[in-house]
Amino acid sequence: MSTAKYKFLSNVYFLGTFATIGGMLFGFDISSMSGVVGTERYQTYFNKPSSSLQGGIVASMAAGSFFGALLAGPLGDKISRKRTIMLGATIWIVGSIIQCAAVNVGMLVVGRVVNGVAVGLCSMIVPVYQAEIAPKNIRGRIVSLQQWAITWGILIQYFIQYGCSFIDSEAAFRIPWGVQVVPGIILLSGMTLFPFSPRWLADHGRWEEARQVLANLRAGGNINDPEVQAEFKEIEDAINFERTQAARSYAELFRPPNAKRVFLGMSLQSWSQLTGMNVAMYYIVFIFQGAGITGQNANLQASSIQYVLNVVMTIPAILFIDRWGRRPVLLVGSTLMALWLFLIGGLMGRYGGPTSFDANATTTWAISDNDAASRAVIACSYLFVCSFAISWGPVSWTYPAEIYQLRIRSKAVSLSTASNWAFNFILAYAVPPALENIQYKTYFIFAAFCVAMTIHVFFMFPETKGRTLEEMDELFNSHVPAWKTRSQPDSHLERDIERLKQQHEAQQLQQPPQELDHPSRLPPGEKIELEAEQVGGEKTEL
Repeated sequence: MSTAKYKFLSNVYFLGTFATIGGMLFGFDISSMSGVVGTERYQTYFNKPSSSLQGGIVASMAAGSFFGALLAGPLGDKISRKRTIMLGATIWIVGSIIQCAAVNVGMLVVGRVVNGVAVGLCSMIVPVYQAEIAPKNIRGRIVSLQQWAITWGILIQYFIQYGCSFIDSEAAFRIPWGVQVVPGIILLSGMTLFPFSPRWLADHGRWEEARQVLANLRAGGNINDPEVQAEFKEIEDAINFERTQAARSYAELFRPPNAKRVFLGMSLQSWSQLTGMNVAMYYIVFIFQGAGITGQNANLQASSIQYVLNVVMTIPAILFIDRWGRRPVLLVGSTLMALWLFLIGGLMGRYGGPTSFDANATTTWAISDNDAASRAVIACSYLFVCSFAISWGPVSWTYPAEIYQLRIRSKAVSLSTASNWAFNFILAYAVPPALENIQYKTYFIFAAFCVAMTIHVFFMFPETKGRTLEEMDELFNSHVPAWKTRSQPDSHLERDIERLKQQHEAQQLQQPPQELDHPSRLPPGEKIELEAEQVGGEKTEL
C-alpha cells in the first residue's frame, strides 16, 4: 500500500475503532433475541417455545461462535488477521439473511449458528489485530473499544427491536434480524483498505512491508524514526528467537512455559461469562418480569435504560484502563458484581413469590405489590451492569490479546475466546430452566462465581500495564508473585528509543565541520563574505 493511500489509514484510533464493528456484530446478535423473546408476536409465530427450547435457540449462536473462535486461530496465522475479519463479515451477512427469512425454529437456529461462526471469528481476531497495531501506552484503550462496540451493538439493535415491537405483523422481528446485514457490509467493505498487522507481516518474512506499516502507524511513514527503529528491532529479535523454538502446534500451548498463560487467558474469558452479564443481556425481559415489571412497553423501557448504562459506563474504562492497570479494575469489578448479585437474590427471595405468565413459562417467581422492592432490584441490576461495563467487559478482551508470544498468539487467543463461547452456550441454555426451577437462587450462584474469580485474579494474574507485547515473556517468566507485579520496571522500549536518539545526536556531532575559509571547500551554490583584510581591504563576495 502506498504512503499516499495510507495517509488516512495511519491513525491507530481510527483503525482500532473501525475494526470493532466485528465486536458490534456480537452486540447485535445479543439484542436480536433479548428484544423479542418476551413479545407476543415472536411467541405466537414460534409456538411459545418452552424454557429449554428457548434456551437452545439462544444458545445456538454461542455454539457457532465456539467453533468460529477455534477456526480463527489457524486462519489468523495463515490468511492474516485482516482477511479473517473480512471472512467473518461475509459469513455474518449470510447468517443474517437466513435468520431474517426463518419460517420455523429449525431455520432460525441454522441462521443463528451461521451468525455465531462469524461472531466467533471476529470476536477472537479483532482484539489480536488491535493489540498488534497499537503502541503499548494506549493498547488497553484500543482493545477496550471492542467491548464498547459490543455495547453499542446491543443498544442500537435493541432500539430497532423496540421500534419494531409496535408493528402488528411478522415484520416486528424480521426487520431487526434483516437489518443486521448492514454492519456486516460496512465491515467487509472497509477492511479491504486496511493494512495488515505489522507483526503478522514480519512473522511471514515480509520485513520491509512490516517496517513501512509500523512507520505509517507510529511516525507518519518515517522509517528512520527512533521509535519505529526500536520497536521494529524488538519485533525482529522476538521473531528470530521464537523461530529457534519447536514447531508451532496446539500441543505447544499446553507445555511449559506457555501452559500457565494459556490457562489464564481461558479462565479470564470463562469468568467473564460466569459473572452472568451476558445472561442478563439475553434474558433481561425475564429478569425484569421477576422484579415485578409487567407490560411489554414498561419492560422494554426499563431494559433500554440498562443498555444505555452499559454503553456509557464502558467509556471510563476505555479512557483510563492504561492508567489504572488491569488487576485493580478486575478486582474491584468482580467484588462489586458479587455484592449486587447477592442483593438481587436476597431481595427477590425475601419479597417475591411463585407466579406465572401467559407469555412465557420461564418466569415462575416474581415480586408483586411491592414497589420499593421492585425498584431496589432494578437499581441493583443497573449497578451490576455498570460494574461489569467499567471492569470485566473491556479487560476480558484486552488481557488475553496481549499476554502471548507472537508464535502462539493467534491460536492461544482462539482457545481463550472459545472458552468464552463454551460458557456462553452452557449458560444461555441452562439459565431459563434455572430461572424456572430454582428462581432467585440463580443469582446466588453467579454471586459465588464473582467471589471465586476475585480470589483467582488476586493470586494468579500479573499486571501487564506499560509493557510491550514482546516483553510479556520477561514478565511471566520472572517468578514474581502476581500481587507484586505493579512494582516491576516499566517497558524497556523507552530506554531503547532514548539510546537511539543519543546515537543519532552523537553521529551528528562527530561529523567534521565544513571549513569555510577557502572557496574550493564551500558547499555548492553557497556564498560567503571574506573580510576586507583578507582580500585587499574590501569585502569580496565569492
